[in-house]
Amino acid sequence: MDDLKINKRLIMTPGPVSVDPRVSQAMSNSILGQFDYEFVDIMNKTMELIRKSFLTDNQWSFPIDGTSRAGLEAVIASIVKPGDTVLVPIIGRFGYLFTELVKRAGGVVHNIQKPMGEVFEQAEIIEALDTVKPKVLAIVHGETSTGRLQPIDQLGRACKERGIYSVVDAVATYQGMVIPVDEWELDAVIGGAQKCLSIPSGITPITFNDRFSEEINKRKRVELGIRSNESTEQDYFIRSNYLDLTQLQDYWSPKRLNHHTESTTSIYALYTGLKIALTEGIEARAERHAYHQEGLKQALKALGLEIFGDETNEMKMVICVNIPDGVDDSKFREGLLKNYGIEIAGSFGELQGEIWRIGIMGYAIEKQNILTFLSIFSLYLAHQGVQNLNPEKAIDTLLAYYA
Repeated sequence: MDDLKINKRLIMTPGPVSVDPRVSQAMSNSILGQFDYEFVDIMNKTMELIRKSFLTDNQWSFPIDGTSRAGLEAVIASIVKPGDTVLVPIIGRFGYLFTELVKRAGGVVHNIQKPMGEVFEQAEIIEALDTVKPKVLAIVHGETSTGRLQPIDQLGRACKERGIYSVVDAVATYQGMVIPVDEWELDAVIGGAQKCLSIPSGITPITFNDRFSEEINKRKRVELGIRSNESTEQDYFIRSNYLDLTQLQDYWSPKRLNHHTESTTSIYALYTGLKIALTEGIEARAERHAYHQEGLKQALKALGLEIFGDETNEMKMVICVNIPDGVDDSKFREGLLKNYGIEIAGSFGELQGEIWRIGIMGYAIEKQNILTFLSIFSLYLAHQGVQNLNPEKAIDTLLAYYA
C-alpha cells in the first residue's frame, strides 16, 4: 500500500488552518486507556488549561469530542427543550446555524437581522431581549462569513439581570483575541480547535457556569446500562445521548461515569495546543493576530482591492475583500491552490461569488508567510487580467509596515 502523501500548503482561510508541528508530534504519542491514571491526569490538566484560556473559574470547562458544530449543538440541545424561546441575532451564515440547531431542538426562534457586513449595537439586542423575553440568547461573536466581530461585553450581564441564558459561538475568535468569560458574565461559550488555536478539527473546548449547569440538569437522564439510583427526567430529558452535557459532566468529573471512549490523540492535541497558546500569552497572541491582520489589510488596499464591510467592527483574524469585476471566484481560487498551493475561501449565500475571505489565524501567521501570500496573490490577480492593480506598491507597503 502506498504511503499517504500530502502536498505542502499555505492555508489562508478562516479554518481549518495549519497545525503547529509540536501538536502533530504530541499526537503521535502512545494511546492510553481512558481511565488510565496518566490519562486522567492529562484530562484534569486540560480542563484547567481550558479555564485559563477562557479566563474563567467555571468548574465545567471541558472538550466535546467532535467538530465545533458538535460543541454548538451540545450546548443548544442541552439548554433548549421543546417550546423554549430563543433569540438569535443574525449578521451572517452562522447565526442561521444557531437558528437551525434551535429548531431541531424544538425551540421557538426569534431572529433579528442586520445586512451582511454590519453588526448590532448591543443596545439593540438588549431591547430585543426585553421585547421577546426569551429563555436563551444564542449569538455569534466572530462571524467569519462576513468578517465581522459582534460586540458582546454587555450582553452577559443584561441576560443575567433578566433571567436569560447567554450562549456564545466564539469558535473563530477563541485564542485569537481575549474573551474574558467571567468578566463579561457569559453563561456558556463554545471555542474552536481548527482556527486560531491551530490544532486539528475534531475536538471543541467549551465552558459553562453553575447557573447554566443547574438549568440543564433539570433535564438530566442517565442512560440505561450505567444508571444507578440517580433521579432521571422522564418527559423533557435531553434528546441527544452523545451531546448530553449533563452526562458529559459525570464523565469529566471525579465520578468518571462511562459515557464514550475519549479521543485520546485529540486530547493530546488540545492539551499541547493550549499549553503553546497560554505560553505565548492570551493578550500577546491576540496582538499578533491583530498586528498581521492590519499589515495585510493595508497592503491589500495598496494593491487596489476594496475591503468588504464595516472596518470599525472587523475580526482581527479574517479579512474580507470584494472580488474584482470580471474574476471568476471558483476558478481563481482553484488556480491559486493548484498552481501555488495557496488556499483562500469564498463566502456563502448572498455573498457567494462576491467576496473572498482571507484567514489570519494561528501558528502560520508570521511575516514570511504573509509576504509570500501577498506576493503570489497579487501577481496571480494581475496575471488574470485584473486592471488597476499595483503589486509593487502592495509589497512595498507591507515591507514598510514590517520594517
